[in-house]
Amino acid sequence: MSDTSTQTDTIQIDTTRPGLARMYDYLLGGSENHLVDRTLVDEIAATDPGVFAAARANRDFLIRAVTHLTEEAGIRQFLDIGSGLPTQDNVHAVAQAIDPAARVVYVDNDPTVAKHAESLVRGEGNIEIVLGDVSSPQGILDDPRLRRLIDFDQPVALLLVAVLHFVPDSGDPWAAVRLLVDALPSGSYLVLSHVSLAELDELADTTDRAFEKRNIQLNANRTKAQISRFFDGLDLLEPGLVETTQWRSAETAPRKVSDMVIYAGVARKN
Repeated sequence: MSDTSTQTDTIQIDTTRPGLARMYDYLLGGSENHLVDRTLVDEIAATDPGVFAAARANRDFLIRAVTHLTEEAGIRQFLDIGSGLPTQDNVHAVAQAIDPAARVVYVDNDPTVAKHAESLVRGEGNIEIVLGDVSSPQGILDDPRLRRLIDFDQPVALLLVAVLHFVPDSGDPWAAVRLLVDALPSGSYLVLSHVSLAELDELADTTDRAFEKRNIQLNANRTKAQISRFFDGLDLLEPGLVETTQWRSAETAPRKVSDMVIYAGVARKN
């Protein structure tokens, strides 16, 4: 990892407001979180205790997708946007266990996450931490740290896992994904998951209220059809866009782990 300390040296971590990355860490059973993060998660879990299992299922999907792309598709470059903290079975741990030469760039729009992430991966090879927002994709693509590590003449796996439901329709996340995918060479892949509460009125109301009172916007009202648009022009791998537990799971009858629906898919750019 190159020296990125100038990005975050002056950042102070605010433990008075919940952080999405720390909340996700708590959902996965990690310790890189604070009381304020746990309180918001527990508020949502009071309506759907399965949110912990849903987060685990989402991470398990990520692990299966990265494993498949590294072992079967020969991908050695991963761009993980909206990565959160690289804890709990992270991308580089999975990919580099298969090939230590695999390269990973983690991107998050929270400076405190980047600061914390830098400390977590300090001394690790072939990893970069970049400050950036999926709503400003060109800024991500132009970042010199990313350009030093990722070769855009070779296939790249673009990971947008559990992040796009935090981008409002007004921000046109579909256009952002198109711009990112257009920058990738043939043979690259898109790995994506997205919460959908479109048909779950009570859970949607509870979740929306919990986030809104902490000034966090959640856009989980998108339907499966709207989520599928992110894959326009790409070839979806089998079994298509499905719930996370159904994507190439070893279970013969994948379980319904939560009222919350998280759709997931992997697609190839030809």
